[in-house]
Amino acid sequence: MSKITESRKNLHAKDAAALQTEVKELQKAHFGLRMQKGTQQLNNVATLRSTRRDIARAKTILVQKQRAEQAAK
Repeated sequence: MSKITESRKNLHAKDAAALQTEVKELQKAHFGLRMQKGTQQLNNVATLRSTRRDIARAKTILVQKQRAEQAAK
């Protein structure tokens, strides 16, 4: 199983509050990577792309869960 599939399953298993904390942690990590890039300390710039996509993936699942909760009401 690929890393993306595993991370999707892990994200789908979390509740909305846990997803929000995951998004915040990913944003902090992405900010740190951007600072490393700015100071020429980042060796692998592909990690910027992967963290950006992880943030988008987590936000998408969060919105899906929020809409499902609203539809259930």
